[in-house]
Amino acid sequence: MQKIRKGDKVVVLAGKDKGRTGEVVRVLPKEDRAFVSGINVVKRHQRQTQTQEAGIIAKEASIHLSNIAVADKDGKPTRVGFKVVDGKKVRVAKRSGDVIDG
Repeated sequence: MQKIRKGDKVVVLAGKDKGRTGEVVRVLPKEDRAFVSGINVVKRHQRQTQTQEAGIIAKEASIHLSNIAVADKDGKPTRVGFKVVDGKKVRVAKRSGDVIDG
């Protein structure tokens, strides 16, 4: 079970977007990276295709999982632990002890 999943609200801990929050769009577990909406936006030159116009586009680049943390209910970063509740393994916020929905 992964500590950070698609749909989680996360806080950036390091890098040019430090302190900003966003939602995880996609996780790459093998590379230990995630795509977060509005975070780590880079500009890329795009060649024209049948469906897309040519030009410079802005898109999110991946960010390493060590540089993001799940946001607790108060919006502050928290570490994630695991607990068995009603026979199911669930993610728990270390800061508040609450079960993380997901």
